Amino acid sequence: MGFRLPRIVNAKQSPRRSSSSRNGASVVDVPKGYFTVYVGEEQKKRFVIPLSYLNQPSFQDLLSQAEEEFGYDHPMGGITIPCSEDHFLDLTCSLNGS
Repeated sequence: MGFRLPRIVNAKQSPRRSSSSRNGASVVDVPKGYFTVYVGEEQKKRFVIPLSYLNQPSFQDLLSQAEEEFGYDHPMGGITIPCSEDHFLDLTCSLNGS
């Protein structure tokens, strides 16, 4: 019996790193067709996810929650989503199955 891995890319596992830097830190490249989100309640974890998720109603609900909580100010460079990492991974796994 097989299973499908989510199509999200954890930034720490990203195969490419840019040689450029911002404020002395290396910048992780985001592949074309993907964008960065930060997820977690205490410790924010960076994920690179497909743009196709933007069309999904369940993901749009998360974006609405992010807008309510943070507005459009996301100083980390990606959208901060106010949910637990487990909830986010469950949601993205279900989106991969559809």
